[in-house]
Amino acid sequence: MTLQIKKLATSPSRSGRHLQRYNQGFRLVVGCIPYRIKQSNKIEGSLIEDLEVLLISSQKSSSMMFPKGGWELDEEIELAALRETLEEAGVTGSLEHKLGEWIFKSKRQEKFHEASMYSLLVTEELDVWPEKDLRQRVWMTIDKARQVCARSWMKEALDAFVCQRGQKADEARAPSPCRL
Repeated sequence: MTLQIKKLATSPSRSGRHLQRYNQGFRLVVGCIPYRIKQSNKIEGSLIEDLEVLLISSQKSSSMMFPKGGWELDEEIELAALRETLEEAGVTGSLEHKLGEWIFKSKRQEKFHEASMYSLLVTEELDVWPEKDLRQRVWMTIDKARQVCARSWMKEALDAFVCQRGQKADEARAPSPCRL
């Protein structure tokens, strides 16, 4: 699958809606919260403060978001998440956990979408990718990502990522939704 994804780096982004999946009228989209560990080599047990997440700019504005896009009929959901992340953010890595599903309204149209989001441990940041000229990508702390992410459902996905990492944000700085 890695070779299949890397071939996409030099291909144009997929476009059009003829292969899009739908569920009860909702367009199905998939995406990732790409992350890296900045201060240590630990993967298990690393603190939230040791993590950075990658956000990208919207094609149409300076709004920041996580990479996501349509899940197409000819691909498995995991491959679609990896493809969209490579096309939009120019990173590859190890797809980890499904963070959940969210229903949201399109900003451009009066349509609803159902999104599935995954965590992605980034292992490679490409110099060339399909949407390089259309987007900016920025690594930032989780707290900063909460502040700048334009979409509320993506902030919820970020909170799910924090919960799945088994960490609770410092209550004084950032209240955590991880309550049992």
